Amino acid sequence: MARIVRLVEGAQASKAPIQRLVDRVSAVFVPVVLGIALLTFIGWWAVTGDATAAILNAVAVMVIACPCALGLATPTAIMVGTGAAARHGILIKDAEALERAHAVTTVAFDKTGTLTEGRPEVTEIVTASGISEAEVLQTAAALQTGSEHPLAAAIRRRAEADRLRLEPTRNFRTLAGRGVSAEAGGRTLIMGNRRLLQGNAVLVDDGLAVQAEALEASGRTVSWLAETTPRPHVLGLVAFGDTLKASARRAVADLHRQGVRTVMLTGDGRGAANAAARSLGIDDVVAEVLPDGKAEAIARLRGDGRVVAMVGDGINDAPALAAADVGIAMATGTDVAMHTAGVTLMRGDPVLVAGAIDISRRTYRKIRQGLFWASAYNVVGIPLAALGFLSPVVAGAAMALSSVSVVTNALLLRGWKPLAERR
Repeated sequence: MARIVRLVEGAQASKAPIQRLVDRVSAVFVPVVLGIALLTFIGWWAVTGDATAAILNAVAVMVIACPCALGLATPTAIMVGTGAAARHGILIKDAEALERAHAVTTVAFDKTGTLTEGRPEVTEIVTASGISEAEVLQTAAALQTGSEHPLAAAIRRRAEADRLRLEPTRNFRTLAGRGVSAEAGGRTLIMGNRRLLQGNAVLVDDGLAVQAEALEASGRTVSWLAETTPRPHVLGLVAFGDTLKASARRAVADLHRQGVRTVMLTGDGRGAANAAARSLGIDDVVAEVLPDGKAEAIARLRGDGRVVAMVGDGINDAPALAAADVGIAMATGTDVAMHTAGVTLMRGDPVLVAGAIDISRRTYRKIRQGLFWASAYNVVGIPLAALGFLSPVVAGAAMALSSVSVVTNALLLRGWKPLAERR
């Protein structure tokens, strides 16, 4: 909780890019106003010979032009916007992320743990000729003993439920984006995707390949178990099912209503990824990508002129979160993902992604409104003060009113609610 508070305070104190522009404008604006006040004094003194009137009108120019409202517009809106977002489970860690999010045109989702519950279960075991399901499961569970991957945990849970005794393994290795390998009983075993089989010259029987394609088409994730020594051959495959989050479809629909295009980036097979995307209504799918491939996919999307937000929860999503214009992490995921992202969804609910974009757009709108009204006060007030139509007292009241109006307009954000809570 203390870390969350510090992050929110840091975001509220940080400067958005538009605030840096305002600072540059103010650096020019103040000398210009002082110059106008000096000219007002000289002009009135030269025309009327009344030094008192000249001083009063020059003071009125400086008072009406006091850039309080200009300086308040951005930080006030950011403070209120980030506070409102935090109350609804959207932690915005810096003002730059809040501002950039308003322009997002494409949201890229990781699949496992982001759109799904992240707790896959073994649904089918298909074996090669002459091998039993129990043998495939027992071998796979032993092989996955050293892995922390959600699929490995699912295999171990199934083996434990079936009361299988696991053979010890050694030389366990994780092969990023492909699978794992280890040695057991004088054999070298591997388990992972088709790329792993191809890299080890393991051929797949046509019958098994057809069954794997059918499983993937139905939305299953398929992991192959094979032996590479002494003779490369497939032992079987394990299919996994992971339940889509109840709010995932609504999250995608909300983004579409905002005019945002959706993409799924996943290391899963193309069949399983396409099945999930069709179910959720996602526009594009990039499947079978390695962790660094996700970052490259984000770079390609940005290269097409899109403003991209990446939503993920795992260590393998961190490069893509960093590569995106806006990184959005699930708090139910890893610390690495949360530290990399500029926005964290504290409930791990994908429906909050549309909420993060919505609060960003509303905050940015309040910033622009504040800057417009602050500028409008000066555009109207400075000529009136220079011409003698405003006394310093009236100018002071008008200046205070401009600040009050900008702050009041920003405070309207306090009533903001995510789209999901407005239904």
